[in-house]
Amino acid sequence: MFYVYILKSRKDGNIYIGFTSDLSKRLKEHNSGKTKSTSYRIPLDLIYYEAYKSRDDAEKREKMLKIWGRTLGGLKRRIKKSLES
Repeated sequence: MFYVYILKSRKDGNIYIGFTSDLSKRLKEHNSGKTKSTSYRIPLDLIYYEAYKSRDDAEKREKMLKIWGRTLGGLKRRIKKSLES
């Protein structure tokens, strides 16, 4: 399985979008500071993920969420309460 995930920083409240084949391992990497793009934002909470059988599908979804503001905006509306906590 492949996962598209959203992390939220407890430090600054910003979100990070990524994809991986091992969600648990990737979350640990983020929170241990091993990921340059999020190391200054730790601790991070996993607030949302989607699972895909296809790597290509997961990569396409991650890109859509990162590039198309409308796509991310729709998802943010769906998970509004999760983003607030």
